[in-house]
Amino acid sequence: MSKLPPSIFNDVIGPVMRGPSSSHVAAAHRIGNLARQLVGGKLKEVVVEFDRRGSLATTYHDQGSDMGFVGGLLGLDITDDRVTSALELAVKYGITVSFNVTDYLAKHPNTYRVTVISTENEVIRFIAISKGGGAIEVQSIEGFDVSIGGDFYETLVFLDNVGEEELHHTCEKVKMLINNFEFCTCTINNRKGLIDIKTTYRVPGAVIEQIKGLRHVSKVIQLDPVVPILSRRDCTVPFRSVTEMLRIAKEKNLQLWELAVMYESARGNIPQDEVFSKMKDIALIMKSAIEEGLKGTYYEDRILGPQAHLIEKNKHRLIPSNIVNRVVAYITAVMEVKSSMGVIVAAPTAGSCGVLPGTLFGVATEMSLGLEDVVKGLLAAGIIGVFIADVTGFAGEVGGCQFECGSASAMAAAGLVQLVGGSAREGVKAASIALQNILGLICDPVANRVEWPCLGRNILAGVNAIASANMALAGYDEVIPLEEVLLAAKEVGRMIPYELRCTGLGGLSVTPTSKRIYGELKKKRKKRQAH
Repeated sequence: MSKLPPSIFNDVIGPVMRGPSSSHVAAAHRIGNLARQLVGGKLKEVVVEFDRRGSLATTYHDQGSDMGFVGGLLGLDITDDRVTSALELAVKYGITVSFNVTDYLAKHPNTYRVTVISTENEVIRFIAISKGGGAIEVQSIEGFDVSIGGDFYETLVFLDNVGEEELHHTCEKVKMLINNFEFCTCTINNRKGLIDIKTTYRVPGAVIEQIKGLRHVSKVIQLDPVVPILSRRDCTVPFRSVTEMLRIAKEKNLQLWELAVMYESARGNIPQDEVFSKMKDIALIMKSAIEEGLKGTYYEDRILGPQAHLIEKNKHRLIPSNIVNRVVAYITAVMEVKSSMGVIVAAPTAGSCGVLPGTLFGVATEMSLGLEDVVKGLLAAGIIGVFIADVTGFAGEVGGCQFECGSASAMAAAGLVQLVGGSAREGVKAASIALQNILGLICDPVANRVEWPCLGRNILAGVNAIASANMALAGYDEVIPLEEVLLAAKEVGRMIPYELRCTGLGGLSVTPTSKRIYGELKKKRKKRQAH
């Protein structure tokens, strides 16, 4: 199966979630959801293993991977406020869940090795990774190589005591029964087989029963999608490169938001007005997070108290610049909602979730622009994010904070150009300048919390977006085209030391103050648990 083009709603702007980190909480929630489905919800015990050399070994609890995973395991929606109590709920429901740090040489820093035991003592083992921004991939089930991203309905047909010929014969029979499928792969391993059928609909129960009756079939498992936009075999989009997109923009006189709508409509096989409507819903959630944050938030297990109100309270003492100061306040508001387990939108990640809404809504407010203008800005940002997702992805564990706040800054810069009616070419130029300015930014969270220096770097990214948008609109030369900048960012990410990629093992993470804060938070948590 060839690599499918990224989706704005699957891979760039979203998921709507609670929790400090999308690559930790949202992705873990989706992996937990699939674990639940593998045994039909009949859960008895689950063991999750993290490789000692991966990023999750040091951060899985403090950044909420355990909470997110168990929330998905229990079937809770990621926005459900009970997600924060998922670990306690699992105990209440009699489900044993353990998280262990071991040595198994994982190839990806965000690897989950999971063993699921059902109430009927069925054991299923699988390996999944968090790719950044909430995106996931199940790479192995019961020793069979698979590629499950949660963007299809999956029908997994397991076979016993088969050879190559028998496997392919059974596979053909299964394909005849499921005559409208997108992809089908068959794999054999020590006389056991797996047939994986991907569809855009749930295969009816009657068909599943027929498949179960085939010779050599030992069991059939169905998995529902865990992302909002389904994929399909003939998934063609109007462009796959920045150059191609700009050519279409010039030929058809289109702005970035219009190109985004055209792209996502084709990618998701949904009407263009539905694309706009979906983004409008997301914009309203972002707006709500800003409003909630400005009122003040409270949460015991965090480093910082509410600060978003300080800009307005002390504005007479600040360096004058209404737009910048409002953007600072709005970004802070969203980050504080995230840190207090409120509902936010990962755009493109939870760690960088303040940049896009804070910058676009902040500028729009100062310029008296409306919600639909912001929606267009978000769409413009989304299409820039598609190119980033395609080349580097958004995982700080893979390439540092340049992949998170750097990407968000580039997206916001393009969104701001759209906000004031700039051209697609100017939007791309602004994105290139913004990302060049943040190339090499490391990820070194204090006390293993996605709070500081994350807040300051979100604000840096927002202010950088404003400057980069103005540079592009004024006619500055970006020198290096966006496509080349993305390739450079990918290479720089590879060069950033492991200790500076969200592991908590370098930079500010290991300062005496960071260690002290970590110890104080740990003591407070133990004290609360004791009561």
